[in-house]
Amino acid sequence: MARLFHRLDCPCCDPVIARRREVIRAGLGGLVALAVTPAVAAAEAAGGAPRVLRIRRVQTGESFDGVYWRDGRYDREALRRLDLVFRDPSADEVTPMDPRLFDVLHTIARHLDAVEPYEVISGYRAPETNAARARQSRRVSRVSLHMSGMAADVRLPERNAMAIARTAASLQIGGVGLYRRDGFVHLDCGPARRW
Repeated sequence: MARLFHRLDCPCCDPVIARRREVIRAGLGGLVALAVTPAVAAAEAAGGAPRVLRIRRVQTGESFDGVYWRDGRYDREALRRLDLVFRDPSADEVTPMDPRLFDVLHTIARHLDAVEPYEVISGYRAPETNAARARQSRRVSRVSLHMSGMAADVRLPERNAMAIARTAASLQIGGVGLYRRDGFVHLDCGPARRW
């Protein structure tokens, strides 16, 4: 059974998670911006239609297909379900994902007119999982935003990774890493940057 962290009033306010995020943010040297990205802020200011995500987790086959934001607020139950799908399956650990990551995924899918679900290769990573991956590959950051629930490695089966990365980079709504050889894109809700 997955270890699930309990939420308080805010999905990002659990004291254990908050301490973990602060340590990671300090290690990033202030790179992680807490401000909402301009494109997402504009959508929120306009009220906007419900935000929808279609997600399938590659390792577990679990999925989410539905509305996670409506009437000007995030749907708590939808966020809980998304947290479970985005969990670290190797550690069987769930953490509250940063809802801004879902906004990034939603915005990119909308700009691509994508109706197929994202395939999530990596979502949240427990620090132990991330450290193990960093030992195996220099391409894995030791201070990855995956550890604070702010990043996902994804692909859209009917799109090539380059098209997803170009769209994401043009929107300037977070980090974009193209892993063309592996066929996926890293997306996060940190500062706009690309590699």
